[in-house]
Amino acid sequence: MNAVVAIKKINNYKIHLEFKDGFECTVDIRPLIGSGLTNELLKPALFKKVEIDSGGGLVWPNGFDICPNYLRRLAEHAEQTV
Repeated sequence: MNAVVAIKKINNYKIHLEFKDGFECTVDIRPLIGSGLTNELLKPALFKKVEIDSGGGLVWPNGFDICPNYLRRLAEHAEQTV
């Protein structure tokens, strides 16, 4: 199972992820936010409150979360397009 073990917040809704197996990549979360529950994450102050949840995914104070398996797919796709 994929699990994020460390994050570094970067400007413009990007987050650098380090996974349990050592894989690292920066992902752009912006395409995933902006409507419904995620609309308030467009506020940089709230977006920066992201944390790693107990399952190794990302979670924000408003309850929005992203599972680690999906994050890994995003990260691998981002790496392939660089």
